Amino acid sequence: MLELISQAAVRIKPDAGNLLDIGSGAGNNTISILRLLPGLNCDLVDLSLPMLERARERLSRENAGEVRIFHGDFRNAALPTLRYDIVIAAAVLHHLREDADWESCFRKIYDLMKPGGVFLVSDMVWSGSPALHNLEWERYGTYLEALGGAGYPEKVFAYIEKEDSPRSVSYQLDLMKKCGFKETDVLHKNACFAAYLGIK
Repeated sequence: MLELISQAAVRIKPDAGNLLDIGSGAGNNTISILRLLPGLNCDLVDLSLPMLERARERLSRENAGEVRIFHGDFRNAALPTLRYDIVIAAAVLHHLREDADWESCFRKIYDLMKPGGVFLVSDMVWSGSPALHNLEWERYGTYLEALGGAGYPEKVFAYIEKEDSPRSVSYQLDLMKKCGFKETDVLHKNACFAAYLGIK
């Protein structure tokens, strides 16, 4: 989904100047987009300082504009409003808990973006239908078992139950609209993983 997200960002905002990567990790998503849109100014936010430092070191070898790192929780990060043409959130939003937390996070993202900017998400999602959720969960369990053996799915599912609270794609697209995004769309969905976007 990394390539799909990157291509969508470039097609929607070919004139982008400023990018924000929420939960950037080592910067994979930023680098992928930067290679298609050289010269972007890049702001990266993550809870892990070592990962941010690794990302900055990797970006120093790319054709980036200004690179800034913000260590800490995105929800508390002091970021400039109306700055970003592209905002990426990959494998991070599923950590949000209460509905109010989801909404405040989406509203903050909307406020940080320039008009016409694109918010791209790649993440774990739940289905709104219990029957479909169970089907998708079974498929994911089969994949995990093939990956790590018979006991591995239970370990992963227990971790998700404790640490994560994904929402459906429909929930998130509706929330984007509620927060002011003019357009929303789904780029890809496979069982409990999806890529989707909102345009301000």
